[in-house]
Amino acid sequence: MHDVILPEWAVERGKWLNSFGEIDPARTALVIVDMQGAFVAQGEIFGNPHAEAIIPNVNRLAAAMRAAGGTVIWTRQTVSGEAPLAMAPWQYDPTDERVREAMDALTPGAPSHDIHPEMERFGTDLVLDKYRYSAFACPSGALEAALRQREIEMLVVAGTLTNVCCESTARDGYMRGFKVIFLSDATATVCDEEHNAALLSLRLHFADVRDTAAVISIMEQQDNRETS
Repeated sequence: MHDVILPEWAVERGKWLNSFGEIDPARTALVIVDMQGAFVAQGEIFGNPHAEAIIPNVNRLAAAMRAAGGTVIWTRQTVSGEAPLAMAPWQYDPTDERVREAMDALTPGAPSHDIHPEMERFGTDLVLDKYRYSAFACPSGALEAALRQREIEMLVVAGTLTNVCCESTARDGYMRGFKVIFLSDATATVCDEEHNAALLSLRLHFADVRDTAAVISIMEQQDNRETS
């Protein structure tokens, strides 16, 4: 798992804009970004040990969110050759061997495209295919439509890669008016330097950055207040 280093000065500076000490589960969605075989499993095209290491925390968060009455959404990075879902040709060049391997792994029907088997996905969860790094940038608009339909106002972001799809989704969510909590120990990327750089930028401008235990504690406190 990543060695998280988030300077206190960044936490303090970011508080005025993004500091969320309460979570209303009924209006919150845990968005689990791209915990697919292709990004998690060793030996896969993008698999790395940091992504494997966050599996328990992501599962804990998902269980806590369901128990509290919140929404759990899984995204799958997906390749399509059909407009408008297809990426620009210069971005995905199939003549490059590694690009071709990645495209094949992320094509629907490929075993690596699906959610990693150790992830605890329930039938009540939503699974959305996304065709851009940010789940909000997808031409299909599926994520935003699902959130608006459920009157969601807060996103809790987990998954991989921290500084690519997770960060892009968090930034776009913020710009669409959603409160965003970004998980420091339930997101993962290739190395600590990239992970911490993303956390720093997000905490300063776009999200409240917290760990798994803190988010679960906030939800439990909210539940205790409602039942007392």
